[in-house]
Amino acid sequence: MNSVPQKKICLVGTSAVGKTSLVRRFVHGLFSDEYLTTIGVRIDKKEVKLPDGTAVQLIVWDLNGEDRFQQLSMSYLRGSAGYLLVADGTRPASIDTALDLRRRIEAQHGPLPLVLLLNKVDLSTEWTVTDDRLDELNAEATVLLTSAKTGHQVSRAFRLLTEQFL
Repeated sequence: MNSVPQKKICLVGTSAVGKTSLVRRFVHGLFSDEYLTTIGVRIDKKEVKLPDGTAVQLIVWDLNGEDRFQQLSMSYLRGSAGYLLVADGTRPASIDTALDLRRRIEAQHGPLPLVLLLNKVDLSTEWTVTDDRLDELNAEATVLLTSAKTGHQVSRAFRLLTEQFL
């Protein structure tokens, strides 16, 4: 009997960038405007099927956001096949925090597959990421503009990460 392989992935970023909303959109197809702070980690599962027919059960770890009150525990990433690095396109400082997190993760765990998500692209009037900044970020990692609210590129983000580590 062939079982579907399981792979752990993590969502990391500063507080209030939409990590939990991205997971809820991906796993359950839901979105809520209600803000829920993640304390520690929340774990969900969802099977992903790639275009070639390969199936993978993702164990999705939604990690607490890093802010001045709470630092991300690097031990949560142990055993992870890769991670989604999440920033808020309406808050430039969240991109800098995400890139700093990436450096710290690589220092502790070595290079891991990652996709950088600039979330909240639906808030176009508040969007602050310029094309030049986007080009700089694309030179460092695969970057997707996402919206947990509309679902824009959310499934694609998880699929791209899965393709990177398989």
